[in-house]
Amino acid sequence: MGEIGPLANRLRELHVPEGVSGWPPAPGWWLVLGLIAVIALSGFVWWWRKTALRREALKALQEIAAFRNGDAEFTAEISVLLKRITLARYPRDQVAGLTGEAWLLFLDRGLKGEGFTSGVGQVLATGPYEPNCRTDRARLLRLVRQWIRRVT
Repeated sequence: MGEIGPLANRLRELHVPEGVSGWPPAPGWWLVLGLIAVIALSGFVWWWRKTALRREALKALQEIAAFRNGDAEFTAEISVLLKRITLARYPRDQVAGLTGEAWLLFLDRGLKGEGFTSGVGQVLATGPYEPNCRTDRARLLRLVRQWIRRVT
């Protein structure tokens, strides 16, 4: 036992390795991170394009809301905007020829209600052609804004 003592004194302390560092990550993690970034960017681009029509339509509606001419011109501008949106969103042969009651019915289908055929939106069928047209601009703007948000 005497000889083990001096040998034991010459042994070094146990060396415990340092913990594995998380940085820099392994190449596989860089690939995963890159893939996640590409998917996120693609999703954002898809969403941006999908909502472009809505953003443009709401911006145009805001400009019309500031319109200070008569109600006939106001309703004509609203009607033109709605027609432009439908031509951008639906096949031309289905919507280009819609007028009067058929136009209002089409607009109501987008809302699943009767805001255009029985409500304030009725003015869009005849208002642009009547010089003494009267409409509740605030209610009409709310109805059209709701339609734009639902359809686009």
